[in-house]
Amino acid sequence: MPNKIPNRQAICETLMAHAKTDRDIVVLCSDSRGSASMTPFFNAYPEQSVEVGIAEQDLIGIAAGLASCGKKPFAFSPASFVSTRSYEQCKVDVAYSNTNVKIVGISGGVSYGALGMSHHSAQDIAAMSAIPNMRVYLPSDRHQTKHLIEALLQDTQGAYIRVGRNPVEDIYTEENCPFEMDKATVLREGGDVLLVACGEMVRPALDAAGLLAEKGIQATVLDMYCVKPLDTQTLLRYAEKCKAVVSVEEHAPTGGLGSMVAQAVSEHCPRRVKCLSLPDAPVVTGTSAQVFEYYHLTPTGIAASAEALL
Repeated sequence: MPNKIPNRQAICETLMAHAKTDRDIVVLCSDSRGSASMTPFFNAYPEQSVEVGIAEQDLIGIAAGLASCGKKPFAFSPASFVSTRSYEQCKVDVAYSNTNVKIVGISGGVSYGALGMSHHSAQDIAAMSAIPNMRVYLPSDRHQTKHLIEALLQDTQGAYIRVGRNPVEDIYTEENCPFEMDKATVLREGGDVLLVACGEMVRPALDAAGLLAEKGIQATVLDMYCVKPLDTQTLLRYAEKCKAVVSVEEHAPTGGLGSMVAQAVSEHCPRRVKCLSLPDAPVVTGTSAQVFEYYHLTPTGIAASAEALL
C-alpha cells in the first residue's frame, strides 16, 4: 500500500514517544500546529507546548531562550517563512549563540503548490547552509526522519530540518533503515554515473537508476540527507568510481546541494557534473507532482539527463 504518513507526522510521533520520559522536550509553533502535524503533541503535552502565533522571529528567539535554560526546543514553521523572516535570529540566537534549537521547516520546497513563490522555499538550503555552526538536513522518507529526530534528541547543537507537506513513497522499511549521523546512505552502486539527491528527490533518483539499468547504464545512488555537513568522504569515494555526477534537489540552482557537490567534485576528483533543480525563477503553478513533471525532476527526466551527460 502507498505510504500515507508524511515526514512531519513521523516527527510528531517520534517526539511524542520521547516526551513521555523527557520533560525537557518542548515544541513551539507559529500558528502552524495543524500544518506541522503537531496538534496531537499539543493535546498530549500542553505544558511542553508553546504557541507563538504568526511571529517567526519570536518563535526562534523564544526557542533559543528555552534552550539556554536546558530545554530541548523544536521550533516548527513553514520553511518559506522561518528561513527568511527569522534569518537573523537563526544566525545570532541559534548558531552564533550555540543554542540547542532544532528548527523544523515544514511544507518545504514547492509543497504549497498553487500558493506560489511567496510560500515556496527554494532558497532555504543555501541560506541555512551559509550560517556557520548551522547543520542542514533533508530526510527522504518517514523511516529516515524518525532516525534523524532520535539522533538530534541526543545532541546539543542547532540544526535546520526541512520536510515536505505530503506523504512520500517509502525508501526504507521499519526493519531496514541504515542510518549514521552525517553520513550519506548508499542505496545502489554502479560505475557509470553517480546520482546524489536529498529530501523528496531521493525516490525519483533511485527510480531513475532503475530506468538507466534497463539501458545498461549502472548508477550509484546516494541519499545525501545531510546537506551540511556534507558527507564529502562518501561523495568523493563514489565520484571517483563513476564517469559523471548528477545532483538532484527541490531547490534553486544556486547555493544548494548541487553547488556543494560540484565544488567538492571539481576540487578533489574532477568529473562532468550536472545539477538538476528548480529554475532561477518563480516556478509554475501546480501540485508538487505537476511542478516536478514540468521541470523534469522525475525518474524519466533524471534518467534522461544522466544519459545525455554520459
